[in-house]
Amino acid sequence: QVQLVESGGGLVQAGGSLRLSCTASGGTFSRYALGWFRQTPGKEREFVAAINWIGGSTKYADSVKDRFTISRDNAKNTVYLQMNSLKPEDTAVYYCASRGFALTTMKDRYDYWGQGTQVTVSS
Repeated sequence: QVQLVESGGGLVQAGGSLRLSCTASGGTFSRYALGWFRQTPGKEREFVAAINWIGGSTKYADSVKDRFTISRDNAKNTVYLQMNSLKPEDTAVYYCASRGFALTTMKDRYDYWGQGTQVTVSS
């Protein structure tokens, strides 16, 4: 069983930055692909970014490409999401998720999820 705990959310003005962290316990962190997703009320949870188990491959949603960066530190069992140039439409609850090895943008293929952290971007 893998437990994921997100942190780093908060309130920021448009154009600002935040760094989200997600720390895992249980399992072998270095064997997991990790993803970030986000959700707003009444909408489907959507893919944001993902990184494969070795950290050499990443994918981003078009809406965040060139503004967000996903990275991982296997020594700390932590995955990060650096968010720059934030926009009001980035406001959402952000979730991290894990699955074995290969990254995917499909939320239904992730096995474990964190509880989420709120990000609010004011205009």
